[in-house]
Amino acid sequence: MFQSCSYKNKVDSNYYCQQLKFSCIQSNKIVNFKTTKGDFEVKLFGKDNPVTVSNFLENINNGIYVNQKFYKILNFPQISFIYGGINPENNFYIQRNQMLHKRSSSIPLEIKFQDEIKPRYNYQIKNPNDTENLVNTFESGSIAMVKSGKNKSSSTEFFFVTSKIPELDGRYSIFGKIINGLDVLKKINKEDYIKTVQISN
Repeated sequence: MFQSCSYKNKVDSNYYCQQLKFSCIQSNKIVNFKTTKGDFEVKLFGKDNPVTVSNFLENINNGIYVNQKFYKILNFPQISFIYGGINPENNFYIQRNQMLHKRSSSIPLEIKFQDEIKPRYNYQIKNPNDTENLVNTFESGSIAMVKSGKNKSSSTEFFFVTSKIPELDGRYSIFGKIINGLDVLKKINKEDYIKTVQISN
């Protein structure tokens, strides 16, 4: 049985937003990805993942994703992973990070449980049975931040999945989902790139 009391949530989203020097968005947002394959819309879960969404919106406002390639695509029989953002294997990653004034290359892992008011930070699920209590799980069109260490997420890299993958639930910050244009995502290949990401509301 799930025991929410086993985790002590000592800090909240405002603490991390202050540490990372950006405004905390605590409402859902819609963003539009314009790519070389077409456009798709993503709903960002600001109510449940305020730190991750606030960081992502700051990246958009700073133009981090303008003309950025989908730098890695992993295709499997039942699912594809499409990676975007600033590739850390790129020699210019550190220089670009400094130029864009990112305070940190990582942000706390952020997951939300249905019976808890606040998200959990720097914590990932160890017991697979606990995933049924998650607010957000990997579904077709989900977007999550790439991991950066055990309990951290990258502050710039993200990935989409094209179908459910419960094996990864509770281990990544899932902070949004495609609500229009999933077919565009499924056509993207390694030659494609993001033209821009625009905030709709």
